[in-house]
Amino acid sequence: MGAAEGFGYVERADGTVVITHHGRVAGTLRGGRAAQFLAEVDDDPQLVMARWTGNYRRGNERTAKRHPRNQG
Repeated sequence: MGAAEGFGYVERADGTVVITHHGRVAGTLRGGRAAQFLAEVDDDPQLVMARWTGNYRRGNERTAKRHPRNQG
């Protein structure tokens, strides 16, 4: 099992990978997608798991929207 800042994953015997975030299932990968995830996860586990579950765009959208360069 790998864990990084709330994310974790479990590789099951049948090749399925279950990604969790704070103990809740965030995504399930099977087949080729599971193999691709496992090949990427060693680089930066936090970023990879966030990207694969779609949780990588949380938190800074409002801040960026209010930045002067993004106004009008």
